Amino acid sequence: MPSNIVAEQRRILGQSNPAATTSTALYTVPAGVQATVHAIIICNQAGAGGTFRVSLAIAGATLATSQYLYFDTTIAANATTIATFGDGVTLSQTDVIRVFASSGSQSFTAVGVERGGGL
Repeated sequence: MPSNIVAEQRRILGQSNPAATTSTALYTVPAGVQATVHAIIICNQAGAGGTFRVSLAIAGATLATSQYLYFDTTIAANATTIATFGDGVTLSQTDVIRVFASSGSQSFTAVGVERGGGL
């Protein structure tokens, strides 16, 4: 790799433990930044199964059915699932990832890369 190219390091972009049945912003792309999301990790800490939702709103648009990537997807009791996006999903400034859980015992973590530079 040429010395002037720095390998992109994936990092935590956002974490949330939303209140039950409440759509909550997991990550909003900051101004002047472009982000590539590689995975969203969903952990159910409850002793009972549940469901979750993940949506992606362009430019922070109001929640709409067309935005869902996962809708009422089942997650087992005391389980973790990882939603991976291959080479990643690229988001622009003010795009929002929202999450929703059937109980307050689920947590979400978005992992990816942010790039600045006057976008």
